[in-house]
Amino acid sequence: SLFAKHDMHTAQILLTHDNLTNADRYENISSTLNNLLDFGTVPIVNENDTVATDEIKFGDNDTLAALVANLVSANQLIILTDQGGVYDADPRQDANAKLIETIHVDDEKLKQVAGRTGGSLGSGGMYTKVLAAKKAAESNTTTVIASGRAPDVLTRLANGEHVGTLITC
Repeated sequence: SLFAKHDMHTAQILLTHDNLTNADRYENISSTLNNLLDFGTVPIVNENDTVATDEIKFGDNDTLAALVANLVSANQLIILTDQGGVYDADPRQDANAKLIETIHVDDEKLKQVAGRTGGSLGSGGMYTKVLAAKKAAESNTTTVIASGRAPDVLTRLANGEHVGTLITC
């Protein structure tokens, strides 16, 4: 696998919404994730679909990612998508849409973009990513929303290059 090529170990962590609403379980999961990171192991986190019911599902991976970022007090959350980042209009419908390179999580402009109805922003796509950034900001975690199709996007971000939209807190 990709991680084995780089001599990295992984561990699968399956969570349910219920796991994160119980204080003891929350602390245990946080401790486990932080210990794995301390040992250099990359936790691969996913929703435990085998036991999650519709009433207690996270609903999307963006929310789950933000909650995990909060669990480990991450400095930054990176959300990859099919768009270059957050735009001031839907780039699939407006050729003049401009990428928002940096924006504060409480900026009114971001609230307007996230609050739109219709299009990709109101139907769950970018909207859930912006909501996840707001959730991550609760633990002072910045968020980058960028295209997963951009060449070497993670390496470039790790090297400090600005890619996509940086949502600060």
